Amino acid sequence: MFTGIVTDLGTVREVQPIGGGHDMRLVIGTSPAFLAEPAPAAVGASIACSGVCLTAVQLGGDWFAVDASAETLSKTTLGRARGGTRINLERSLRLGDELGGHLVSGHVDGVAEVLSATPENASVRYRFRLPPGLSRFVAVKGSIAIDGVSLTVNEVDGDAFGVNIIPHTAAVTTFSTLQPGSLVNIEIDTLARYVARLKETA
Repeated sequence: MFTGIVTDLGTVREVQPIGGGHDMRLVIGTSPAFLAEPAPAAVGASIACSGVCLTAVQLGGDWFAVDASAETLSKTTLGRARGGTRINLERSLRLGDELGGHLVSGHVDGVAEVLSATPENASVRYRFRLPPGLSRFVAVKGSIAIDGVSLTVNEVDGDAFGVNIIPHTAAVTTFSTLQPGSLVNIEIDTLARYVARLKETA
């Protein structure tokens, strides 16, 4: 589990085809502190990579490698990763850690498209188009994870929704690189998922 509070911006250093070219190993550069604190990361650790929970299979002083299956690549933006791609990073939540965002599983529900990015006072209002079937899980003032960033939904209009990004969030995440047409990983709020399931079976 994660909180949606990004703690480092990584950069893809290598993309290595594996599994007959169907799967992919990503070598991601990061800061030594990200891998060392609050406790040293180990092979087998879960790391959220732009919202996708992946397992570290190799570790170096300032890099780690993860394997992504064909299924993961087809359902997330990681299939488009290339050398130099920036990646939002978060180590897994430990019992007793501060829950600064909301509970995020790292299981991406779909890929959304950036519709617009409009300055609004000191922040920027981003609007996204959701893939089919996800809009019923998104509510005004509810939580959503976008590329692994925990955010509050400010507006919902059909299959589109909006969030506001303050300068700090833009500076420490990949939001500063997004523009209309960009694709992002979406994870709906777990609570919304279960409420919808209960309504279906009631």
